[in-house]
Amino acid sequence: MVSIITAAYNCAPYIEQTIKSVQAQTYTDWEMIIIDDCSTDDTVAVITAVAMADSRVKLLQNTQNMGPARSRNRGINIAAGTYLAFLDGDDLWLPEFLAVSLNFMLMHNHAFVFSSYKRLDEGLNPLYDDFIVPNKVSYHSLLKTCPISCLTAVINISVTGKYYMPDIPKRQDYGLWLSILKKHENAYGIQQPLAIYRIRKNSVSRNKYKAMLYVWKVYRDVEKLNFIYSAYLMVNYVINGLKKYAR
Repeated sequence: MVSIITAAYNCAPYIEQTIKSVQAQTYTDWEMIIIDDCSTDDTVAVITAVAMADSRVKLLQNTQNMGPARSRNRGINIAAGTYLAFLDGDDLWLPEFLAVSLNFMLMHNHAFVFSSYKRLDEGLNPLYDDFIVPNKVSYHSLLKTCPISCLTAVINISVTGKYYMPDIPKRQDYGLWLSILKKHENAYGIQQPLAIYRIRKNSVSRNKYKAMLYVWKVYRDVEKLNFIYSAYLMVNYVINGLKKYAR
């Protein structure tokens, strides 16, 4: 079984589409653990209505706002599947996402894979060209640029064990990938776009300055890298980031 972890906060306009994209998967052996982080809109009502009709969809509600890292970690803690995947409350999977990802893992005996994805705006209109991932990344290459998007990572936790996200405001997933790749040599990329990343207005993806600050925090506070090496990595990260969003 695949355990899908979804952190949700005030995503009522999008969360039903997100859940339906999971229900439309050609691979059907999954559980979707949605952690609502004290939404103030109709997010919980939308999830509850879907969950009542599909027992694979499970809702956890935080009693206080915990942020995305701790919310996802609640889901990771109770995940019962052999495989772990992530899908935020406004993103989408294409129907073959799980089937292709798992077949690729099994065929090549990989424990950690990720795929290419489409980059659309809030109305699901093309915003950037499809992001095509490299064949593989290591811990050291990941420090210079992060091609692994949270919505396309699939991890065989029966091999790696469970890892948890660092409790930082943003780029928690980046910290998680680095933790895994310290112990497991590579993560492997699937060039076929299998998901839709919805880039919303005022998102970190659109605010490059804020994104840089959070990456710096990962280098210094999570990875405990020295200042000079962190500065070197940041230059690489910025250059690669400019290429990533050129189109």
